[in-house]
Amino acid sequence: MELQQRLNDVRTRIAAGERQAGRPAGSVRLVAVSKTFEAEAIRPAIEAGQRLFGENRVQESQGKWPALKAEQQDIELHLIGPLQSNKAADAVALFDVIETVDREKIARALAEEMKRQGKKTRLYIQVNTGLEPQKAGIAPDDTPAFVSLCRDELGLSIEGLMCIPPAEENPGPHFALLARLALKCGVEKLSMGMSGDYETAIAFGATSVRVGSAIFGAR
Repeated sequence: MELQQRLNDVRTRIAAGERQAGRPAGSVRLVAVSKTFEAEAIRPAIEAGQRLFGENRVQESQGKWPALKAEQQDIELHLIGPLQSNKAADAVALFDVIETVDREKIARALAEEMKRQGKKTRLYIQVNTGLEPQKAGIAPDDTPAFVSLCRDELGLSIEGLMCIPPAEENPGPHFALLARLALKCGVEKLSMGMSGDYETAIAFGATSVRVGSAIFGAR
């Protein structure tokens, strides 16, 4: 199946998920996860009208996205992988949205870089809904206080929350937990759902889904 056909299939399924959940058409945004794919593999998606893309690594993104963004200036690039504080300057310079703010050190580094670069990058807090020791993210109970720290002390714009449920568990309860936390924290956006579970995420209120292999194929 061609990439454009796979992309259209995902878009169709998102639209069906919106209808089934009684949500307005277009209320869920598709972030096409292009990590590990070269620029030539990404261009067909851009030509098919896709404008939101997600990447895992700052360094890899620097090798392909400045040129792609120069060609198509309305692209919105999301960092959806872990961020080290020594990469904060590069991340602020390249990405429009950083979805993986997961500790105070990163939040402070980003606040400093945004001030230095005169840029307001949109941010999401990554929540470790399954309390998995190997996974990044703020514990659910600590999320409201962390959002307050970012907003009130550091002056950051926290747009939403993001999660990656444990692979072996039903994702529904994790998506429901993230939605409750967003309400409690007064944030509007929910980045949740990937290739295997994005339709479930839509039912629980996702405002964006991160889909890679269902569009670009196996890595």
